[in-house]
Parts: sequence; C-alpha cells; structure tokens
Amino acid sequence: MPRKPTRHNTALRHRPLTFSPFGRSMAMATSSKKARQEIEESKLQAKDFPTSSGNGFVNHIKDKKEQSDSSDSEDFEGVVQADFVFFDPKPGDFHGVKVLLQTYLDNKLWDLSGFVDLILGQPTVGTVVKIENDEDDGVYSVITALNLERYKDSKCIIELKDYLLKACEDMDVITKLRNLVGEHAKDVGLVVSQRVVNLPPQLLPPLYDALFDEIEWATEDEPTEELQNFFRFKFYLIMSKIYKHKNANGKKRMGESGEEAVIYMKPEDEIFFELSSWSFSFPLHAQQVTTNELKNYRLMGLVMAVEASKVSAFRNKFHSLIDE
Repeated sequence: MPRKPTRHNTALRHRPLTFSPFGRSMAMATSSKKARQEIEESKLQAKDFPTSSGNGFVNHIKDKKEQSDSSDSEDFEGVVQADFVFFDPKPGDFHGVKVLLQTYLDNKLWDLSGFVDLILGQPTVGTVVKIENDEDDGVYSVITALNLERYKDSKCIIELKDYLLKACEDMDVITKLRNLVGEHAKDVGLVVSQRVVNLPPQLLPPLYDALFDEIEWATEDEPTEELQNFFRFKFYLIMSKIYKHKNANGKKRMGESGEEAVIYMKPEDEIFFELSSWSFSFPLHAQQVTTNELKNYRLMGLVMAVEASKVSAFRNKFHSLIDE
C-alpha cells in the first residue's frame, strides 16, 4: 500500500486560494487540469507571499526563473513550471518547517524547536510539500497530527496546553478544553497544518486525505499496540487564525457594508468550524497585515474541537469546495 502520492502536477490559472475577500485580494494560486503547474513570472516578481501563519516569505520560484534568465529577465513575462511533491518529514526539513510555524503560538516564546522535532520524529503520519529537484529543498507546507498524551511530557506540548488554557476566556468552553487536553488527551490529535499562501489549492484535499489515511493505517501498521492506540483519535484539536470584524455580532455579513463578519485565512477552517463540537477565538498580538480590505478587522486565534467521526464529512465538503 503506497504511503502517499509522490507527485502532484497541477497547472494553475489565477484563482483565489480562499473564498474570502481577503483571500481573493492576496492569493495568486489558480487551477486547471493541465500536466504541470504554471505561475506567471510577472505576478511573482510583483510581490512576495506570506505564509498562512502570517510569517515568512517565499520568492523561491521566482528565484529559480531569475537564475535561468538573462539580466533583463524582469521584463520577461512567461511562466515558471514546478512539480510539487509529497514527502515524509525528515530531520533535514527542520529549518523549513520551523519557518512555517514561527507564529503558531502568536508571539509567545516557547520551545518551537522541540515542537518541530516532534513533527519530524513522526514520519509515518505527516507530510511536507516541496518542489521536485529543488536545490534549496524548501518546505512549502507541513501537515501532521500529534497525540497530546504521547507527548505530554515534552516541554513544547506543556507550553502549548498552557497557552491555550490562558487564551480561552469563554467560561462555557474552558472546562471542555481542560478536559480535552488533560483527562482525555490520549484521544486527541493536534492537527498542525501550515503552508505558504500561494500553495496551489488543488493540493489541499490530497494533503488532508493523506493525513487521515495515514492515521487510519497507523492504527494497524505501527509496530506495537501502544503506538497503534496513539492514533485512535476520537477528537481533533485545530488551531488556526482568522480575521474578525471589529463590529462582528454573530451574523455572516455586517449590515449595509456587506463585509463578512469572519474572514477565514484557510478555506478548510470554515468547514472545520461548521463541524466543530465547540470553539473559541481570542485576540492575537503578532503584527498583522495592514491593507485597506482589513482596516475593519482584527487578527484572532481560532481553536476548534472536531469529533473524529466528522472527518468523512469534512473530506467530502473540502473536495466539493476546491473542485468547484
């Protein structure tokens, strides 16, 4: 049984990576059914793209083209071709994964290096996305699920739990959160999914498919029963970021302005939110992107608890969304 797809060749036209106004204004990734991905060189030269964590930049694809072109390449308007490939995480991915996760816990000083080591030390469940034959071996996406009980003694997980408990000010949720990360930690998978903003959207459903397939396989293929049980999740805990309107009142749109109450930075998060048993949001302190579209919004953290039984519904909804 193959571990994961080895290559995703996707040709791209300009289509937003997310379906929110903010996503449409920032994302350059697009879709088509050709054999290879194409990204307009002129667009890549115009700006760098932040990661979905709100940190770091990628001009990697642009650089490869510039290296192969003459000194007047800035006037060239062509395409850059790249094959994105799925790999098992390995120690050599440390720097690339750490960059993607720089603001995973906002601006908190914590054992991020230890957290990255946990991700890279679990190669049977988890994926990193790279460009084939990339000399720099850059990491464009990482996804995994970590059992909170398995790693409960790791400094980074202790700090992460403490961060969440302090961030939650919703009295209706705090008890549920405390039980989930404490008494029921053995049943909880922390889903970690970070990527650059301009990752082709067609890669996203296969990334999540690979994750949930690998979790299922691990319950049978891990060498010991103890390890198998670490992947028998009953809940998934998902941490992400959203932009919330300063005058949000629970409605999807804000009165006459028509602005959305919440802008999801990643399209899958709205589906997770709809399927979640409970959730809470909290203000972030990291410097946010300032654009005219976001002048009425505040960057917020979003934490969601999703029952494992909802994964099938999530996968179907996510495929339908991206395949539209």
